[in-house]
Amino acid sequence: MLVTVTDTPPVPPPGPAAPDGRRRRFVAMSVWAVAFVAAWLLIGLPTDPLYAFAWLWAATIAWRSDRPWRTHLGFARDWLPVVVLLAAYNLSRGFADNGATPHAYELIVTDRWMFGWAMDGQVPTVWLQQHLYDPDGIHWWDVGVSWVYFSHFVVTLAAAVVLWLTSRPRWAAFMRRWGFLCASGLVTYFLYPAAPPWWAAQYGMLEEVARISTRGWREFGMHGAGNLLNAGQIASNPVAAMPSLHTAWALFVVVFFLGATRRRWWPLLLCYPLAMTFTLVYAGEHYVIDVLVGWAYVGLTFLVVGLAERWWAARRARRRPVEPETAGAATSEAGTGPAGEPGPDVDSAPKARTGAGAGTDSWPESGPAPERTVSAGR
Repeated sequence: MLVTVTDTPPVPPPGPAAPDGRRRRFVAMSVWAVAFVAAWLLIGLPTDPLYAFAWLWAATIAWRSDRPWRTHLGFARDWLPVVVLLAAYNLSRGFADNGATPHAYELIVTDRWMFGWAMDGQVPTVWLQQHLYDPDGIHWWDVGVSWVYFSHFVVTLAAAVVLWLTSRPRWAAFMRRWGFLCASGLVTYFLYPAAPPWWAAQYGMLEEVARISTRGWREFGMHGAGNLLNAGQIASNPVAAMPSLHTAWALFVVVFFLGATRRRWWPLLLCYPLAMTFTLVYAGEHYVIDVLVGWAYVGLTFLVVGLAERWWAARRARRRPVEPETAGAATSEAGTGPAGEPGPDVDSAPKARTGAGAGTDSWPESGPAPERTVSAGR
């Protein structure tokens, strides 16, 4: 007996990018890198949101230089509201103190209570600078501190750009959480204006504390690298210290990607928020209590936004219209065959895969399926 079986061969996966496309991307990214380094040395590192946005947009254009311009304009469409909100955040926090005396004494007392027993009664900032800070020389840890401090202005934005290029749903989830975290910090700045250690030292509440977050670049002769950062520190509000959004952003990025990372890499990833903590405390920018509150805000962010997303999904599911007759007919047709016999299992039908291999096992849009003749024994 001859049986005819219809097979659908899998669609071959797309081949690698053409050599011309790879060469074009390499040239474009090389031009971008040279221009970035030149601007970095002449103007300063991109710590301003608008300036950083311009460089990140240019990087996406260089990476996808073969795409039409309407694709590149999509980046501006999606990111312009984000940049405007970041600029408004930077400007509005400058009014957080509203002329009131900032909180400082209770922060000093808290840090002394937590660490004074091991640091000769000093807060961690004073103790670290007494043991590590050398006004007459720059050590390797000063260089590391400057780079870690600068990463605050780049890492979160860069991670968001990568998500925008690879997964829009994950990018949207990232931005919702990041926006909530920034808004929570801004509200706290208005409700509880707090001053950092270097400010408290200027007013005699602490021993001498130097603000040294950008001095490490001078070791390499990059005196202009921190121009924008130094100008931003002068113009920024000195009482926006509680919570520390520097460490909050660092932990936020790590936690967001932790679930998609193998566990053996988790300790390495978690070193980043710890390095940011050391940087801020040693450089006189924050107390340890500021850091701990910032970490608590990260946990609150994931909890609140996650609950809000689940509530919204359930609400949409309840409001989705249901057609009982159509659903019943589909169930009857899928569940029974001729003469009331059980029909084919719905789950046994071929399905298109999703994800990185999407489309490789899907049915072709047109054209007959090839046939295969099989000889079946009796």
